[in-house]
Amino acid sequence: QVQLVESGGGSVQAGGSLRLSCAASGSTHPSIYMGWFRQAPGKEREGVAAIYTGARFTHYADSVKGRFTISQDNAKNTVYLQMDSLNREDTAMYYCAAVERFVLRPLVRESYNYWGQGTQVTVSV
Repeated sequence: QVQLVESGGGSVQAGGSLRLSCAASGSTHPSIYMGWFRQAPGKEREGVAAIYTGARFTHYADSVKGRFTISQDNAKNTVYLQMDSLNREDTAMYYCAAVERFVLRPLVRESYNYWGQGTQVTVSV
């Protein structure tokens, strides 16, 4: 069982930045896919960014390319999502997800079987 704990959400003005953290524990695999998803009220949960920890492959949704950066700290078993140039459309609950294998569609929610509890990000104009 993989446990995921997110932190770092909050409120920020448009144009500002936030960094989300996802601390993982319980995995015995040397490489896992970890992803960040978000869900706004009334909308489907969408993939934002993902990273394959063994090879550091990264993937981004078109809507966040150039603004968000996913990274990892192996010593802390933590994945980060640096979010810059935030706008109102980025307001959502952000979830960390993990799966203990390589997946072909890392930005699709069905690829993951472990989820964190979520952290709220609110961007005001």
